[in-house]
Amino acid sequence: MKRIGILAYGSLIDNPGPELGPNTVAKIKDVNTPFRVEFARKSRSRNYAPTLVPVTEGGASVKGVILILRDGISETEAKNMLWRRETNCFDTRKIYQPHANPGDNKVYAEPLEHFKGINVVYYARIAANIQPLTPSRLAKLAIQSVSLKKKDQGRDGISYLINAKANGIQTLLMSAYEQEILQRMNAKNLEEALSLQINLLQENAGSLRA
Repeated sequence: MKRIGILAYGSLIDNPGPELGPNTVAKIKDVNTPFRVEFARKSRSRNYAPTLVPVTEGGASVKGVILILRDGISETEAKNMLWRRETNCFDTRKIYQPHANPGDNKVYAEPLEHFKGINVVYYARIAANIQPLTPSRLAKLAIQSVSLKKKDQGRDGISYLINAKANGIQTLLMSAYEQEILQRMNAKNLEEALSLQINLLQENAGSLRA
């Protein structure tokens, strides 16, 4: 039977979602992506925080995880589940249509044939959209993405960067990006930077209510 996997290289590592998660039977860790990755896309669903996407210039191969799907999952089902996870779609009636609505916001499920002993492994590809792509620009977007709204908690750029570091990911701009955040927030580490920004937002909200 054909083995099918999903290559996770960003938030998908820790949060595969309600479909891919239950259908994952094993994981292969510390898999280097066969493409370069960078914090090159601002995500609308994350308050325009920088997120990791494949790039053709700059970036670096990073550590990812292959989610091996259970027997019986077809390639079509795998692509549908990956597409729904990456587009925050919870309607299982909606399916991946690679040729519909092309553009910079299109999520593609790209195949890697016979990768790491798996018949086919799919990964998500979406266009970069941050210009200029500099540590300063990334830090500004990450800090601005922090929100007090309950639905946004943990989905900001600083939290995303913390999680990427915890998963051993290292891109070309990552160290300078982190340092830029720390300098702007006058913080010793990313956790403190996040806490300081949340406190600042709370103080500003309190001033507006006063």
